[in-house]
Amino acid sequence: MAYTHNVTEFIFLGLSPNQEVQKVCVVTFLLLYTAILLGNFLLVLTVLTSRSLGAPMYFFLSHLSFVEICYASRTTPKLISDLLAERKAISLWGCMTQVFFFHFFAVTEIFLLTVMAYDRYVAICKPLSYTAIMNSQACAFLVGVAWVGGLAHSLAQILLIFHLPFCGPNVIDHYFCDVLPLLRLACSDTFLVGLLIVANGGTLSVVSFVVLLASYVVILLHLRMRSSEGRRKALSTCGSHVTVVTLFFAPCVFIYLRPSTVLPVDKMVAVFYTVLTPLLNPIIYSLRNADVKKAMKRLWSRTMKIAEK
Repeated sequence: MAYTHNVTEFIFLGLSPNQEVQKVCVVTFLLLYTAILLGNFLLVLTVLTSRSLGAPMYFFLSHLSFVEICYASRTTPKLISDLLAERKAISLWGCMTQVFFFHFFAVTEIFLLTVMAYDRYVAICKPLSYTAIMNSQACAFLVGVAWVGGLAHSLAQILLIFHLPFCGPNVIDHYFCDVLPLLRLACSDTFLVGLLIVANGGTLSVVSFVVLLASYVVILLHLRMRSSEGRRKALSTCGSHVTVVTLFFAPCVFIYLRPSTVLPVDKMVAVFYTVLTPLLNPIIYSLRNADVKKAMKRLWSRTMKIAEK
């Protein structure tokens, strides 16, 4: 059943009502967003232009960095503009668009992280068959599945939310639109819808996390048969991915896999996974990977030579 929405816009309370804090936040988030764009774009450009980074793991990494750019761009520019505005408003359609793209890019990232874990499993546990299993067609298919999976999940979430009636309260105690704050504003019983939303997102997150965990358990068991040098190289390769997975899943579990209650720390946790995680990912992958660092140096040298001409 479709409802007529009496509410045409929502008002954000934002991060803080303090004007001085807001001014500091404007500068801080502007710098962080610029760093996110530059860092992830540089990683994508490095992978695309470096022959030494032709392995599947770097192909997946370039897609992950592109998703991070899109993911951060969904909320950060609006957050910065709202910090400068006296009235922090967003239209109903704008709010629904935020929800759609948030879940689209977040779930696409979950699938990409899962695909990257599978890639590491094949590389370490089936090295002789690696090139045959992870060929270019297979990599393209896995990335396509990640994007389509993110789209399917997001469509399901937005359809559940959009069919709720919003007829009165329109103040969101947050700085962006998401399903849980919107459920609290709906003028109907949202128990069933909330259950479906949690089941949809929760099941997907738990299954992906179990697959990731199982992949690394198998990898660790397999590494017992390797030499100490082999174990060191394999663990170094996997370390970056495990760190990124932890940074991504920990705040998501805290927010989405607990009872629908508002905690004072929720906004800070949201800042972590919407702004800081997209910033940290390229840093983690570039600092912990010698091949990426070398490729970035070569790209920088070529750029400087072109600039001098």
